[in-house]
Amino acid sequence: MDAATTISPAVLILLGPPGAGKGTQARMLEEKFGLVQLSTGDLLRDAVAAGTDAGNAAKAVMEAGDLVSDGIVIAILRDRMAEPDCSKGVILDGFPRTTVQAEALDGLLASSDQKINAAISLEVEDAEMVTRISGRYTCAGCGEGYHDTYKQPIEDGKCDKCGHTEFKRRADDNAETVASRLAAYHAQTAPLIDYYQAHGVLKGIDAMGQIDDIAQDLQGIVSEVMN
Repeated sequence: MDAATTISPAVLILLGPPGAGKGTQARMLEEKFGLVQLSTGDLLRDAVAAGTDAGNAAKAVMEAGDLVSDGIVIAILRDRMAEPDCSKGVILDGFPRTTVQAEALDGLLASSDQKINAAISLEVEDAEMVTRISGRYTCAGCGEGYHDTYKQPIEDGKCDKCGHTEFKRRADDNAETVASRLAAYHAQTAPLIDYYQAHGVLKGIDAMGQIDDIAQDLQGIVSEVMN
């Protein structure tokens, strides 16, 4: 295949508030399309552990108690996207978070003749998200997930999976904290929505339904933009 017909690896961005299901959907996209999910936190940890130049720079910054600069994050992302397993494309989760980062990402992609294929926004209703997240709890024995409204144990107080009788909740899975996280997300992400809308790559899907229905809609978008 000559250079004129080479298909560049796909670059997808998943946008959506905490609890919208980005992680679940990204894993399903990985399996179906052979893509690789890249999250900023994992990239930083892996680069530090590997002792790359960018990883060492990030380590020094974090040990000093400072925030890792956009330049270092972009360098780590560049190194990771060059690895063989990313040959079909990547799903970016948690980056970019600002329009400055989005512009830096565009510059990185342009240097290797790549582009954003789609920035997909998982659209949810805030009130429902508060209910969805604040109602979550898990079995303390096996980690099976439950919900006050949507999925209670068949036998009250007893895990369906392992029979354990103790359950736990994340400290930050409460209505007040969730509402605060959602407000912060909207304030931070609204400019990105506008940015990718202006660049003609923004796609939105209703993420309030069943996981499989959301996956079908999402996979339809990905199939379209990868062809």
